[in-house]
Amino acid sequence: MSGLCSRDAHCLREYVLNIPIPNCLRCGVCCHSNLDTYVRVTGDDWDRLGVDAERVAGFIGNRAYMRMSNGHCAALEVRADSARPDEREFFCTVYEKRPQVCRDLARGSPECAGELMSKADRVAAG
Repeated sequence: MSGLCSRDAHCLREYVLNIPIPNCLRCGVCCHSNLDTYVRVTGDDWDRLGVDAERVAGFIGNRAYMRMSNGHCAALEVRADSARPDEREFFCTVYEKRPQVCRDLARGSPECAGELMSKADRVAAG
């Protein structure tokens, strides 16, 4: 392994899993799901969302979840890239206030790789 990305865990995962780790703004895969109960929102998350809570989250039964819209989190804004019209950019409109589960999902982590493996093709087609 000497010299092969030994200082960079993201590069190591990319090499071992053979999955390129994209820039989050070019990916958005982790924000996509067809499940209404995809992203759980805790009481602390709700408080942190503040005035945005009602817009981006709601209750199903007695539990709160991020709202889903068009197959992705309602807080996700999908924009056309002006420099590359065939590509999209993904922006979280509540990034600084996002739920803890979103904060914990690190770029290049095993969880990130799992999201990429299971949903990347579907998101790219959408």
